[in-house]
Amino acid sequence: MKTKPRVTGIDGIFFKAQNPKKVQAWYRKHFGLAIDSAWGGCAFEWRVAKAPKKKGSTVWSVFDAATGYFKPSKRPFMINYRVANWQRVLAELKKEGVWIDPKSGEASEFGKFGWIMDCEGNRIELWEPPRAK
Repeated sequence: MKTKPRVTGIDGIFFKAQNPKKVQAWYRKHFGLAIDSAWGGCAFEWRVAKAPKKKGSTVWSVFDAATGYFKPSKRPFMINYRVANWQRVLAELKKEGVWIDPKSGEASEFGKFGWIMDCEGNRIELWEPPRAK
């Protein structure tokens, strides 16, 4: 029996650095990344294969090593996965015994966010894009 995937893609790669500005400058210089100084990252744009007019992006961002955003994980990175139905995915994961951050449920003009921890203590951000207007 084939099951429908809960994750539809990787939306972002986030990692900590002792000196975020220096790391950003290194990636800007050596990889040519167009890093936005306001939020410390960049977005790689792509198109959806089955709907080529539909755009998407994958975010890359450097956080200060002291950030609390990745807590309770002690890891220096976090992956953000795109999901089609954020509420359903979180409900299913909860039934399966996966730890769900009590702060999950955040919704804004940027979409809906939830956080979990995997079996090795890696913080995972789940994101459902906002509905197209």
